[in-house]
Amino acid sequence: MPNIDKHAPGSFSWIELATTDQTAAKAFYAGLFGWEPADFPMGPDQFYTMFRLGGRDAAAGFTIHGPMKAQGVPPHWGLYIATDSADGTAAKVQAAGGKVLAGPFDVSDYGRMAVFQDPTGATFSVWQAGKNTGTGITGVPGTLCWADLNTRDQAGATAFYRAVFGWEATPGQDASGYLHIENGGQPIGGIPAAHQTNPNAPPHWMLYFLVADCDASTAKAKELGAAVFMEPFTMEGVGRMAVVADPQGAAFSLFEPKPR
Repeated sequence: MPNIDKHAPGSFSWIELATTDQTAAKAFYAGLFGWEPADFPMGPDQFYTMFRLGGRDAAAGFTIHGPMKAQGVPPHWGLYIATDSADGTAAKVQAAGGKVLAGPFDVSDYGRMAVFQDPTGATFSVWQAGKNTGTGITGVPGTLCWADLNTRDQAGATAFYRAVFGWEATPGQDASGYLHIENGGQPIGGIPAAHQTNPNAPPHWMLYFLVADCDASTAKAKELGAAVFMEPFTMEGVGRMAVVADPQGAAFSLFEPKPR
């Protein structure tokens, strides 16, 4: 089981579910991915859920409250990017035309974080590891394996993330216009061309979870109450994927890689 002990700066290092029903979400993801939830108090009548696989942290979840609730933020999966300095990244974000939505601030002695919005409108966070390095497992079913930035401004997004994290965006092998994000030469995600995105959806990061059988996992998600936005389909030479939303409405993708 491939463990992660440290995340390279610019890599995807943590994922977090913001939901309206934490108890229901725990049951859904435990049923779908075999995640083992562990709850930690974080204030009056609130708790933070760590989702674990094989004893390692795979993700987390919390109930939408406070300003997020007041602003009507819907259930969603949030993405964190590793940094050696949350404050330094905040300065780069502002210089490149992004917005600082929260922070930088310390999360006890676990680490330091900040929440940003890129110039195209997509939100993301950064994590400067302290005691907690972030996700501790990869490469097995139920772990994050990819993330796509869905935006109408591919060129603007490419320039922003290159300036902030040093990412390179390279064209795929086909002529679709899809760009692969590389961090230090390592492919980690992508930016679809504008025509490949939903024009009615605001700019957002879409998380992909590794599964052994996309069709079986999609059927299981349905059985557990998920909505299916995109039924399983094959991307030639890549693998099979589907797009679903958990019963509270947080969307994500399931991905079964092509056998090697």
